This record gives sequence, C-alpha cells and structure tokens, in this order.
Amino acid sequence: MPETDLPPRVVPSGAQFLAAQASPEFQELRSKLRRFVFPMTAFFLLWYGLYVVLGAFAHDFMATKVFGNVNVGLLLGLGQFVTTFVITGVYVRFANRELDPRAAAIRTELEGPTQ
Repeated sequence: MPETDLPPRVVPSGAQFLAAQASPEFQELRSKLRRFVFPMTAFFLLWYGLYVVLGAFAHDFMATKVFGNVNVGLLLGLGQFVTTFVITGVYVRFANRELDPRAAAIRTELEGPTQ
C-alpha cells in the first residue's frame, strides 16, 4: 500500500458522537431536513391518495378523454412519475445547498480535515 502525506484518520469516541448530536449545529441540520422532508412527504402522499381515490370512485372523470386515446387517468398516472422525479431533483438541490455543507462541517469538527 502506498504511503501518503495525509494525517491518520481520527475516529471519534462515542461520547464525542453524542456531544456532536446534542450540538446546536446538528440540531439545526436535523431541523432543516425535517422541515423539508415532512411537508414534501405529506404533499406526495396526499397527491398519491387523491389519484387512488379518483381511480377507485371517479371512473367517469378518470375516463374523460383529453386527446386521442389519452384520458385524465393516464395523465394523472404519468404525473405521479413526473412528481417523483421533480421531488427527487428538488431534494438533491436542497441537500447539496443546505444539508451537505452543514454535515461536512460537523464531520470535519469530529474527525478533523480530510486532507
């Protein structure tokens, strides 16, 4: 294995992990994550639930032709996929901007710089 000029990796103790978890920085990270994830999850579950309820109880509405053989039910079903990809993209952007820098700062504080 080749030698490197990197300092040896510091492995934090359990007490250090607990202290980091109790820190205001970590609590802010958790809070930011929860303020994003819970509303987005609720939105998606309501949207999906509406789609299921309409599919089960609003047959005529879901069968309404929009153009050609494409009906409202098909468009709403495809909208489920689009919504999933959009939510994923929004989350990745949010994580890159808000979560990852905070998590990296906490990790650096615990383990020291990586280089």
